[in-house]
Amino acid sequence: MEEFSSRSVLTGREREIFTLLIADNTTKEIAGELGISEKTVRNHISNTIQKLGVSGRAQAMIELIRLGELSID
Repeated sequence: MEEFSSRSVLTGREREIFTLLIADNTTKEIAGELGISEKTVRNHISNTIQKLGVSGRAQAMIELIRLGELSID
């Protein structure tokens, strides 16, 4: 398993997007909230999925929580 340094796996924008995803927002809602296009939201999600080596949004959220990158509040 790859070791992550104390540096965050996520960029600031990816963190914003996944925090909103965990709060059960849709891609459209996230785009509106952040003032970016839905395609940009999807690109950030895809980039994060690739970085983590997982196969989907749900697995990415679980892995980010496991890594301590995100929490469920």
